[in-house]
Amino acid sequence: MQRFFGVSPLGREAEPWYTGALGELEVARRLAGLGPGWYVLHAVPVGSGASDLDHVVIGPTGVFTINTKHHRGQNVWVGARRILVNGQRTDHLRNAAYEGKRTSKLLSVSARMLVDVTPIIAIVGARRMTVRVRPYTVAVLREFELVGWLQRHPVTLTPEQVQQLAALAAKPATWQRAPEIESVDHAAFERLRRDIERARRRRVLWVTLSIAALPFVAISTVSATVSAIP
Repeated sequence: MQRFFGVSPLGREAEPWYTGALGELEVARRLAGLGPGWYVLHAVPVGSGASDLDHVVIGPTGVFTINTKHHRGQNVWVGARRILVNGQRTDHLRNAAYEGKRTSKLLSVSARMLVDVTPIIAIVGARRMTVRVRPYTVAVLREFELVGWLQRHPVTLTPEQVQQLAALAAKPATWQRAPEIESVDHAAFERLRRDIERARRRRVLWVTLSIAALPFVAISTVSATVSAIP
């Protein structure tokens, strides 16, 4: 019955995860346009806990970590030291900077040389993004700006260096994880996304039908009232 009336199959606790996952998928789709000579890793597990890096990009213009933030329909304000979403302060800059430093440390140890890493925050779906002052250590970009920005960045790595770093990044041991990493069930996620979209369409249909029925309800009410007058 709940499915018939368009109730979402997603629990409230899981909504932030689902929204974040949609943002990561959109950024992954964009990064696929980088072309040959670029290597992109998604959802890279780091350490022994549950934390991961949304995306790691390695190419001629360097190494980048991308922290995806899905703020669909919201207003984002960017300053030198903080990011506000609908007026609320966030930890986006601090978290992204930490990811960049951590990635630089781990890749530098594996490569036995200093590997500079540029952290990026990818803002997905925002209604408006106002940049008052660009942060000094973290790049903040809209999702549609990513590929062009990465490709226009100054070239810093040779093709051989890119391949070497990409090979190291592909090894779980680089990130201090156990060799076997649980894979993501993409098919299950796609099924969930289809169920949620169907539920959304049903809700829209029921609202539309309810609005369309209002005039008839009003006419029926008036008619009943008139009939009741002696």
